[in-house]
Amino acid sequence: MDIKVVDTKGKETSSKVTLADSIYGIEPNDHAIYLDVKQYLAANRQGTHKSKERAEIVGSTRKIKKQKGTGTARAGSIKSPVFRGGGRIFGPRPRNYDFKLNTKVKRLARKSALSYKAKGGDIIVLKDLEMAEPKTKEFLEVMNNVGVAYEKVLLVLPEDNKNVYLSSRNITGANVVTADSLNTYDILNANKLVIAEGAVEKIENTLN
Repeated sequence: MDIKVVDTKGKETSSKVTLADSIYGIEPNDHAIYLDVKQYLAANRQGTHKSKERAEIVGSTRKIKKQKGTGTARAGSIKSPVFRGGGRIFGPRPRNYDFKLNTKVKRLARKSALSYKAKGGDIIVLKDLEMAEPKTKEFLEVMNNVGVAYEKVLLVLPEDNKNVYLSSRNITGANVVTADSLNTYDILNANKLVIAEGAVEKIENTLN
């Protein structure tokens, strides 16, 4: 699939980029996408939830009423889960929600997500973006020229660019990642995928 490269002013240049059919033209695998997104969201969960069980409650240890003759159930501690203010039975504990997913499945999921974007015509190849200093106004102007200023957009760079990242940080819906950190969730979460010209080859090297 050939796609024309646009410059920062939104005009088509004379150069073209060939998007590999092995990445952007496969039959998408929805189950692989589901697994990869599920693993991504699970890995991002904090898992710091915690409630106190009866052994962790601070309170008196005296027997609160006599064993027999009350007509009700016996009770030995105010910290019992059956009383208000007592411990919680089988409460949540800190845990890691992440789970293992095979590398081949992750690659298939990313290829499937990219194929969906390619089929929908939602991929734009942008001439490599150079910014001398962080300027939100300048970044927004480029996005406006490309036609994605008011959409959820994912900008893929060939390598880290601090100025571009800082310029986009304050714009709602704009997300900047590098080619080697591209993931399925970010691809599908964006309405438009803007790939810097130099990142196309890096994506292919990573996924192939």
